[in-house]
Amino acid sequence: MNFEHSYDVIVAGAGVAGVAAALTCARAGLSTALVEKTVMTGGLATTGLVNHYLPLCDGHGHQVIHGIAEELLHLSIKYGPGTVPAAWAKPDGGEASAEPASRKQRYATPFSPASFTLALDEVLLEAGVTLWLDTLVCATVLEGRRLTGIEVENKSGRGFLGAHCTIDATGDADLAYRAGAPCVTGENWLSLWAIQTSLARARRVSDDPDAASLLEMVYVGGNANGHGHPEGHPTYDGTKGDEVTQFLLEGRRLLREHYAARYRSDEEANRHHLFPVTLPAMAQFRTTRRIAGLEIMSSDSPHSHVETSVAVVPDWRKPGPVWEVPYGALIPAGVAGLLAAGRCISADREAWEVTRVIPPAALTGEVAGIAATLAVEQRTTPERLSVSEVQLAVQAKHLPLHAADVVPHV
Repeated sequence: MNFEHSYDVIVAGAGVAGVAAALTCARAGLSTALVEKTVMTGGLATTGLVNHYLPLCDGHGHQVIHGIAEELLHLSIKYGPGTVPAAWAKPDGGEASAEPASRKQRYATPFSPASFTLALDEVLLEAGVTLWLDTLVCATVLEGRRLTGIEVENKSGRGFLGAHCTIDATGDADLAYRAGAPCVTGENWLSLWAIQTSLARARRVSDDPDAASLLEMVYVGGNANGHGHPEGHPTYDGTKGDEVTQFLLEGRRLLREHYAARYRSDEEANRHHLFPVTLPAMAQFRTTRRIAGLEIMSSDSPHSHVETSVAVVPDWRKPGPVWEVPYGALIPAGVAGLLAAGRCISADREAWEVTRVIPPAALTGEVAGIAATLAVEQRTTPERLSVSEVQLAVQAKHLPLHAADVVPHV
């Protein structure tokens, strides 16, 4: 090994789930490392250009998600455009003054991916998180069934990072899978998001007081329901190297075809007037691989009371449903000393679709950080903590545990 370091907690993956987990641990006074394979924090929200912070509310005026997920929403627009709906504004960080019935817009905002990265870097460094950017996780190291560290590689060569507790926020359950935990793979439609610019857009927004509309998104391929996926084209599980390469190249082929078609059909559209300015620097998969946890967040459970719940999330796709997340959904089966956060927690079908997006990912990251902190303080592992103990710690952060805590009629 070329280098070796030890921490209380290691978080793998610096998407919003990993950022929230690392902030939670570092703010609790733990030595915390955040390892990221790209050169930017933010994951799909920034490197992946998924530039819409989806709702923290249930669509009926009730705020469901609080804590670091809400903090990150406001950070996403700290150095760039985007606006929180007026009814959700909280002067001096207090409570929103509007009644639920007046909150017709959901608590969400678009943002600039580059601006969000700047704010994430700042808050992570302020919290004392040790960042390992451009650093690839190569292997997991176990003592028996307990994960004790990871082997990484970067410009310094191959190194070992050890920790009392580790959080898998890779989005693909890479640590859990490599440590031998059972996992489940998903299915992905071919798709690509990019940011483009055009003379037509510039003319329309020249007098607009908010430059957010300059970020013109272009979407090609299949949406979350598969509409637009090229007919006869295979789907992807996103866990094989050759598949990832094909997904990236085929997505960019679709984008070339999109521009060629625009140039042919619109006499005002040509390469001088309309073109892409930023492409995603990571594959924009939705659901790749997740853990098979000690518990599963079931698709049959919106509004259902879950005794072991440690988090509550809204459905970003439609108003109404509120889902409870069991603690065991963050614990991989068969591996000790490891937690999962973000889109690789144990959630099936519709529940996976609900939890894979930015706000639930950040929330489960914070909860994983809370559990990791308890495990370090008690010199134990997350799977050995009592659920009630984790729930009390979550409540101490003013995070609701059950749907009834946020939606009065449930």
